[in-house]
Amino acid sequence: MEREPSASGAAPAAAALLAWGANSYGQLGLGHKEDVLLPQQLDDFCKPECIRRITGGGGHSAVVTDGGSLFVCGLNKDGQLGLGHTEDVLYFTSCRSLLGCPIQQVACGWDFTIILTESGQVLSCGSNSFGQLGVPQGPRRCVVPQAIELLRERVVCVAAGLRHALAATASGTVFQWGTGLASSGRRLCPGQTLPPFLTAKEPSRVTGLENSKATCVLAGSDHSASLTDAGELYVWGSNKHGQLASLAAFLPKPQKIEAHCFQNEKVTSVWSGWTHLVAQTGLLWLRA
Repeated sequence: MEREPSASGAAPAAAALLAWGANSYGQLGLGHKEDVLLPQQLDDFCKPECIRRITGGGGHSAVVTDGGSLFVCGLNKDGQLGLGHTEDVLYFTSCRSLLGCPIQQVACGWDFTIILTESGQVLSCGSNSFGQLGVPQGPRRCVVPQAIELLRERVVCVAAGLRHALAATASGTVFQWGTGLASSGRRLCPGQTLPPFLTAKEPSRVTGLENSKATCVLAGSDHSASLTDAGELYVWGSNKHGQLASLAAFLPKPQKIEAHCFQNEKVTSVWSGWTHLVAQTGLLWLRA
């Protein structure tokens, strides 16, 4: 979530932070683990007007404030909250190990978290069972955010899926790590050698994007996507639900979604759900 400026001259309504839905691990930050059917307001940990981004994973949530502070809550059995322990947390709690290190963006995977600092460094915490932390020689889990040292160039965007993660650098290069897409790729592309970035447990450059400059990366459960500065959308991974706008069951390498799918308009923004994508063009919204 990012705030947008008011389109009219009228004074904006008072900001509020609301939460509802599944809450088995306290991921709503309301202080309990009961599901919530109607939106309930949270206003104890941070002024709503100071919130820059909100994101969620398999059972945990994260909030980044305008000042770059990170607050987390929910499922924490693998240390995905980065708080130094593995107990679930029912209220949004400051990630104190990152105090003094302003955060730009957070991507929550199923049981891990990828953190992008304002300086362009990438950190990770949580489960590393599939190499999703990008630290190949590290432990099977990490309870305090650690730097992904192999990402040496400044990063501008990160994304996290079920068992894989991505980063786009300032030069427009895309890296992927975590073996989450490999099992589907082997099953759906028998006899075909998968590209290294699908099986890497450390950041590996995504091939097939050499002639484009990525400005944003996205991840679903078993798919990835990259938006370029030219307004083109590239996708790869599982297409089980038609989310990649292709006839193939699995795309091992990035494939551009043809412009006619977007009525020949440039794509300006993209969002990924677990098994679908939503794209915004200059004129309209489209869903795959």
